[in-house]
Amino acid sequence: MNYMDHSATTKPRKEVLDTFIKVNENYYGNPASIHEMGVEANALLERARSQIATMLGTENHKVIFTSGGTESNHFSITGIAKGLKSRGSHIITSKIEHPSVLESVKQLENEGFEIDYLEVNKDGIVSIEDLRKKLRKDTVLVSVMHINNEIGSIQPIAELAEHVKKNSRAIFHVDAIQSFGKYSVDFNSLGVDVLSLSGHKINGLKGTGIVAWRPELTFFPVLVGGGQEYGLRSGTVAVPQAVSLAKAMRLTSENLGHAHSQYGKWSTELREFLSEFPSIKIISPSDGAVHILSFSVKNIKGEVLINALQTRGIIVSTSSACSSRQVKTSHVIEALKIADDYKKGVLRISFGYGMEDQQIQDFKYHFKEIMKQLKGE
Repeated sequence: MNYMDHSATTKPRKEVLDTFIKVNENYYGNPASIHEMGVEANALLERARSQIATMLGTENHKVIFTSGGTESNHFSITGIAKGLKSRGSHIITSKIEHPSVLESVKQLENEGFEIDYLEVNKDGIVSIEDLRKKLRKDTVLVSVMHINNEIGSIQPIAELAEHVKKNSRAIFHVDAIQSFGKYSVDFNSLGVDVLSLSGHKINGLKGTGIVAWRPELTFFPVLVGGGQEYGLRSGTVAVPQAVSLAKAMRLTSENLGHAHSQYGKWSTELREFLSEFPSIKIISPSDGAVHILSFSVKNIKGEVLINALQTRGIIVSTSSACSSRQVKTSHVIEALKIADDYKKGVLRISFGYGMEDQQIQDFKYHFKEIMKQLKGE
C-alpha cells in the first residue's frame, strides 16, 4: 500500500513500539506509589519529561502528558483562559485553526468570553495588522497554529508572538502538532508561551501528547482528582505512553534535516507534475510546509478521486482527516474563498517517515491514468 496521508496519522516506529512494550512489561507500577515499583516507574516518567523539556527549551515541571493533540489544545486554551479570567475575557484565534481549538473557544464563548477571529489571505496566512487591530487590553489569550493541517500554510509565529508580548499581557499558545519534526519547534525559536504536540503525527503512539509552557506561567486545572501532573491533569499517568512519546520525539528530531530536504524535493516534483493539468488548482502556498500538498480538481468530488486512487493502492485524503467524512466544505477552504467549482475536489498529500522515491513515481503514473478517465486530460 502506498500511504501518503501522514498528516492524518503515522505508523509507529519499531523503536517506539519496543519501548512501549518494554516499559509495560517491566515498569507497570503506579508512578504515584511510594513503594519500589512506583519509584522506578516515576523515575522513568520524570526522565521522559526532562528529555522533552530539554528538547523544547523549558523546565521539567512545565511539561504535562495528555492523550493527544485535541486534549493538549483544549487543556491549553481552557486552562489559560479560566486561569486569567480576572485579568480579562477576550481571546483571539484564526479562522483556520484545528477544530479542537475552534470548538474550545466556542465553549468559552458560551461561558462569557469574547472571541475574535483573524482573517487569512489566499495563502492561509494571518496578518500582523489584523492582530494589531484586534488585540485589546483585556485580551488574555492568542492561539494561532504553526502549520495548517489542511493546506500547510506556515504562520509567522515568531513575529506574531513578539507583537503580542510588546502590546499586551496576553498569553500566546501555538498548536505545533503539524510542525514538530519537520521544522524547528521550541520556545526560543518560536517565542511563544505554550506549545501543544501530538505523538501519532511523529511516528509515535495514538493517545499520546504533551502541553509545554514557559516557566513563569500557571494554569487553571482542567481535570481534577488525585492531583497528578502537578495538579493540572489528575489521573494515573500512563508511563509507557510518556516514555514512548519522548522516544518518538527524539528520533524525529534527529531526522529533521534529512526529512525536510526529502519532503521539499517531493513537493517540488509533484507541484510541477500537477501544474500540467488544466483543471487542477494547487491550494497549498508555494512557500508552505514541505510535507503537505493540497490541490483541487475542478468539478470533481474529492471522494471520487480518493476511491479511484485507493483501488490502485494509493492512500491520500480530502483536506483534514477530522472532517473528511462530512459532506460540508472544510472551514479552511471556506476561509480561503476557493471558487465553488474547486471546493469539492480537494485532495491532500502528506509525506512522512518511511516513504521512498518510488511512491512519488507510482502516484504520478496512476493519477495521470485516473485524470485521463475522469477529465480526458
